[in-house]
Amino acid sequence: MKFLIAVFVTSLALALPLAAFAQNDHSAHHEGTAATKPEAAMTNGVVRRVDKSAGSVTIAHEPLTNLNMPKMTMTFLVKERAWLDGLKEGSRIRFIAENVNGELTVVALQAAK
Repeated sequence: MKFLIAVFVTSLALALPLAAFAQNDHSAHHEGTAATKPEAAMTNGVVRRVDKSAGSVTIAHEPLTNLNMPKMTMTFLVKERAWLDGLKEGSRIRFIAENVNGELTVVALQAAK
């Protein structure tokens, strides 16, 4: 339980400054798609939990350079809930997460090779 609280507090502390940045950054008005994102922007991760009812996935991930986040395990919303159907605990993935309206969200996802 203490771990979950620590993850929540860390996520909140990181999300608040990112939300303020997103409001001032013109690029936030232009959402990219998986097809337009460079491959280098994807991050490796391992699925730890899938919550279809919440539309979220918990991922143990490498550093997210675009969000200035270190390696950690955290929960993200997903852009498309249908993506959760293909995920299971232990799945190795590559993904892009962005701050979408103040919520850290997986916006591109693929199975790791």
